[in-house]
Amino acid sequence: MTDEDATFDMLAVLSDPVRRRLYRYVAAAPEEVGRDAAAEAAGISRSLAAFHLDKLVEAGLLTVSFRRLSGRTGPGAGRPAKLYRRAEGEHAVSVPPRSYEAVGRLLAEVLENAGLDRELQTAARAAGAAHPDAHADDVEAVLRARGYEPFRDGEAVRLRNCPFHALATEFPALICGMNLALIEGLAPGEWSPAMDPLPGGCCVSLSKKKTH
Repeated sequence: MTDEDATFDMLAVLSDPVRRRLYRYVAAAPEEVGRDAAAEAAGISRSLAAFHLDKLVEAGLLTVSFRRLSGRTGPGAGRPAKLYRRAEGEHAVSVPPRSYEAVGRLLAEVLENAGLDRELQTAARAAGAAHPDAHADDVEAVLRARGYEPFRDGEAVRLRNCPFHALATEFPALICGMNLALIEGLAPGEWSPAMDPLPGGCCVSLSKKKTH
């Protein structure tokens, strides 16, 4: 089986609408998710949720850990709960095959070698500001539509996913600077984006601007 075939099989698991709802809920959650919470979010029974969650684990889309939710230990503490979270890694299919990642890597290398960081940030900020929803009141919806997977952390908004993860790993200064500028364009007004890396997530978080 080729890598493309394996990815097709993996993504085929999400053809079921219940599994899509469960996957989206777990992927968007800032912490690991138990079966009860997932079942309630998807509007299904706990046993059905367990079945579909485990299918997502088998497909490599979710990972599992075990932990006592009560925090108690020792006799009488009960069995550890089975918890789910999104698996690491990226999965993309194009028909026919395309190689946009290779082009992105080549362009990033040229920009970095030429020292064009500021020019890239200016273009990214303008692109964000030109987005049709850039001035929308619901900044979380705007960022969610761009793949950032936002969630609330107190009064701040943090981002579980970096849409540019592969390039950011290879060209962190260039791509993270571009990303910050893009979000500044996407989320003007009352929000203040800043570099604040989330382990396993995005390098930017947003906080409300202080008013005097």
